[in-house]
Amino acid sequence: MVPTTPEAQLKVSLMSEIEAIQRSATEKKQKIKELGVFIFFSTAEGDAWLLEITDSDAVQLASAGEALEIPIDENPETIEVNWSHTFDFSNKQFELTAYSDKTKSIKEGYPVKEVSASIKRILKRFSSELLSKVHVEPGNQEDTA
Repeated sequence: MVPTTPEAQLKVSLMSEIEAIQRSATEKKQKIKELGVFIFFSTAEGDAWLLEITDSDAVQLASAGEALEIPIDENPETIEVNWSHTFDFSNKQFELTAYSDKTKSIKEGYPVKEVSASIKRILKRFSSELLSKVHVEPGNQEDTA
């Protein structure tokens, strides 16, 4: 079955990229992939993350070579990723802040330079107007019926 809506196509692309980056993590291979406003990366230590650049959201997809549960919910209008962290680059280090308790952690050996370059490429590719429309707030969805 071929996905017919843009949302369905994105869901298929997102899921296939998540599975691919999880495979790279289980093989402990460093890899980076861009898809729209998303960056997927895996490390040689077996971690994998999905980043969304407009709000600096992040969610871990693999840890120490083990794939984690895929945190995506969908309905006919939206695809929702259950983000667990925000990310930032502080002193050329990868810094994560947990949404749950606001704890900060620095991840050693993460590809900061490569992810920064990916973010710059994505920002050049999309207009700021388009980037501002990535997130749909609950209750503010337009009626498309």
